[in-house]
This record gives sequence, C-alpha cells and structure tokens, in this order.
Amino acid sequence: MSAAPGRSQASEHPLGGQRGHDRAERGGHNMSAVNTKPSLVELHHIGKAFGGVQAVDEVSLNLYAGEVVALLGHNGAGKSTLMKMLAGAYPIDSGEVIISGQKAHIHSPVDAQHCGIESIYQTLALADNLDAVANLFLGRELLTRWNTLDDRRMDAEARKVFTRLNKNFKNVRTPVRRLSGGQRQVVAISRAIYFNARILIMDEPTAALGPEETAMVGNLVRQLKAEGVGIFLITHDMPDVFGLSDRLAVMKNGKLVGTYRTSDVTEDEVLGMIIAGKQPEGKAQTHSL
Repeated sequence: MSAAPGRSQASEHPLGGQRGHDRAERGGHNMSAVNTKPSLVELHHIGKAFGGVQAVDEVSLNLYAGEVVALLGHNGAGKSTLMKMLAGAYPIDSGEVIISGQKAHIHSPVDAQHCGIESIYQTLALADNLDAVANLFLGRELLTRWNTLDDRRMDAEARKVFTRLNKNFKNVRTPVRRLSGGQRQVVAISRAIYFNARILIMDEPTAALGPEETAMVGNLVRQLKAEGVGIFLITHDMPDVFGLSDRLAVMKNGKLVGTYRTSDVTEDEVLGMIIAGKQPEGKAQTHSL
C-alpha cells in the first residue's frame, strides 16, 4: 500500500535522505530464507540511564524482515525502555541503531516513523471520542488541494486497510470507546501498516483481551509477518511467545541475558532466564552483533 500523500516530511531524514520504505525487502517468509539477508534492524551496544540507574546496559539485538522477536523480562528489566529508544520516545545515551544497513539518527517519534518504525502500546494511544477513521489519520490527515480535510478520501482509504485486516470490521464511524478490544487493536495496527511500517513494536498487545480477540490479534501478527514486517513483541504471555515468535530475547536488570530461537528452548528455560538470569545449558544463541 502506498504511503499517504498527506504525511509530513522531515527536512533532514534520519536515514541520510532515503525514506527507508522500500518494500522489496519483504520477500522472505520462512526463517531460513530471511536469515540469509541483512538485518532489518541492528541495535548495537545501546545504553540508557535515568540519574544513577542504568536502565539499559550495552544491549545488542537484531531483527529480520518477516520475523517476530519476543522481548521478555520482569517489570523494570529494561525491555520497554529499549523499545522506546528505538521508537524515538527516549533519547539514546550510547550505542547506535542501524536500519537496513544505514545508521539511523532517531531523536523523536517522527524520526522513527520516517525510518518505517511504528509502535502499538498496551494503551493503544487511541482517542476514545474519535471514530476509527479519524484515529487512523490522527496527526497525519489527508488534505485536499485547498488544504482542507479530505474526509471522503480518508474514509475510503481507512475502509480498505480495515478490510484488509478484518473483513468483518464495518463500524468505522463509531467512536473507538464503543469498540471491542480486538477492534481497537485493528485500528492501531491499521494505522501502522497504512503508513508503511516495516518495523512494528507491539507492547503487550493481548494483555487486556479475551481468548477470541487474542486469537484475532495473533492472526494479524502472522499476516504482517507473512508480508515481511519485522515485529518486536514485548509480552509476558508465554502462549504468545511460543505461538508467535521466531526468536526470543530476555533482559534482566537492564542487561541482555540471551537471544535464542524460540523452538530451541523450553518454557522452563525461558523462565530461568527471566527470573534468575540463567542461560540454558548447551543452547546456542542466535546472533552476535
């Protein structure tokens, strides 16, 4: 889907003048094919301190196109802080971010968006009093040639992207406060993919959902993965970890305990990493940046 013409342009792009929205890299659908390609994202020795507390300490992690990496750890482990730096919500104290082989200078959420990075937080960051169409384009509204809101075009574009994710989602003009949790997730995910997200950060996407809506979000994640979107999935839900992720990375006290292919570890081994910071014996990690 093409990028929306109404989107604002930064005067200096964080990827050295290239938009970084080329979807040609979305070819690999199985992990053996994906891993022969360069990483979509590389985080090198990322650090962040709040006063005297080192929230993230020398963390290196990568992500391939068409891959889901689950990011795990107890509360305060640093996983959300790490992702907020990638999303431009927090400044990076040390280290560097590489997007599709180019060093990225991410100083704000707008910079992150220009790099093809979108975030879906647990709260979804939706305006409850607005309908799904208005939320999709909130802050990036489409305009007519007379610089007025192009409501007709926004409605048509919104219905296309909502139908793409959930063909049964019809009540797009209902205030989102009246929508179910799953429908609200559709709105949040639609906002990301409409603006050509190649890298999606999902923070506890199923935490407040029932079984049926959790399954729907899981299907959306698999659909985006098949289209080549790289996803960082922050979650405490082990069924999500083992049902959706290709790899998992565990953090504890701001440090990276290890990164493993999900199929290579057991739930007990994952819990051992989260609780005790203990790496599984005899299990090889999946990358070394």
